[in-house]
Amino acid sequence: MYWLGIDVGTGGTRALLIDDRGKVRHACTAPHEDMRMERPLWAEQRPENWWDAAQLAVRGVLAQAGASGADVRGIGLSGQMHGLVILDASDQVIRPALIWCDQRSQAQVDAINATVGKPTVLACTANPVLTGFTLPKLLWVRDHEPAQFARVRKVLLPKDYVRFRLTGEYASDVSDASGTALFDVVRRQWSYEMADRLGLDRGILPAVGESSVVSGKVSRAAAAATGLAEGTPVVAGAGDQAASAVGNGIVEPGLVSCTIGTSGVVFAHMASPAYDPPGRVHTFCHAVPGAWHVMGVTQGAGLSLQWFRNQIAPGAEYDALTAEASQAPAGSNGLFWLPYLMGERTPHLDAAVRGGWVGLTASHTRADLIRSLLEGVSYSQKDCLEIIEQMGAAVESVRVSGGGARSAFWRQMLADVFGRRAVMLETQEGSAYGAALLALVGTGGYATVGELCRDAIREIESVAPRPPEQELYARGHRAYQSLYPALRGFYHPA
Repeated sequence: MYWLGIDVGTGGTRALLIDDRGKVRHACTAPHEDMRMERPLWAEQRPENWWDAAQLAVRGVLAQAGASGADVRGIGLSGQMHGLVILDASDQVIRPALIWCDQRSQAQVDAINATVGKPTVLACTANPVLTGFTLPKLLWVRDHEPAQFARVRKVLLPKDYVRFRLTGEYASDVSDASGTALFDVVRRQWSYEMADRLGLDRGILPAVGESSVVSGKVSRAAAAATGLAEGTPVVAGAGDQAASAVGNGIVEPGLVSCTIGTSGVVFAHMASPAYDPPGRVHTFCHAVPGAWHVMGVTQGAGLSLQWFRNQIAPGAEYDALTAEASQAPAGSNGLFWLPYLMGERTPHLDAAVRGGWVGLTASHTRADLIRSLLEGVSYSQKDCLEIIEQMGAAVESVRVSGGGARSAFWRQMLADVFGRRAVMLETQEGSAYGAALLALVGTGGYATVGELCRDAIREIESVAPRPPEQELYARGHRAYQSLYPALRGFYHPA
């Protein structure tokens, strides 16, 4: 018997099968269309394409396993957070989704703060409202596409659109809903006060539940489309970062992870809600019932290296690029990269900031350019880690995952920059794996998420910081931190 995790990422949808002990058995990914970026800081995808990819990925993983849908006992969902999917009265997608990295809604953020008031926003949602969150995206549609907004009957997050296509249910979970700016994170329920103050119909919001609770069952139509069995239970699942944290075992106090995908996230488990007064990190519900987490986000983490490959080194393999970076000395000969390709969240909360190199000279090589990319992202993740430590999280080591962590060179760099051991886990599957684990718990395979993670997740490799590099990067990080304040006036002229 198997349990299935489905992760709706930015670049593709991944389907993964685990056994009854939480061990990964098979996995398959179907790519998405490229995100649409018609203007600077705009980013859209077609939800229908996610469903197409989910069907391909599920059929692909079942074929790999030589299994039928009847062999799958339960399904968990994960996905990119914050995306805006809007459906009309006929359950048709009204327009392409504004996804997590879309930054067009600063005017709507300002309007929310003016209408509701920043203290009330914090009291209602435990977080400042950001351009990346779902609510300002919805208000942007109301302000700029009123005819489209008038058709809205339901608002869903990316993974929840796939759930709708699987089950016919409008539902979400507490972790993903936490990133909408419409959710009461402390009470783990929708903040109707936020909706009411902004003139939004409460009925557009889906049902919400804890991550391992069954939210629906596979419909007859979805069974025909995917090869799954009609009636298979689908648990609520989690946003990609909370699901990845489950997959990394970050389900108890004292554990911290760093996940470098398109974005980069430093994530810590919390037994109670904890707040950073300036709002530089997010406080969200965890996928573990009765628990919360804090996370800092670098918008353009793996995206920085992806951009370099696409624009400057077309066709290059990522392993070749990191190998080239290793030829440059630590510190990249004084070159710094600011990874603000899509604005920034932690620690600046600035949608207008832009990326770039600082300190470039005629003597710099391409290897310096690439290494500085990795160092700039690592410095940004260090910013996240420092804030989380200031909030009381104990950090002895950091569990690293995501595409960036697959590089031994980058793992060592993270250890040196963080000044902490960087730990690799036996399973590096992240969000899809966490979603499958939630399904296993939700269908009775284990009593709690913590029990399952203690049984299934194992550390296999640890790299320690090297004192000379750690000292060099400590100086480099201080220099990096001085650059945003020095350049802020350029992005925000008086």
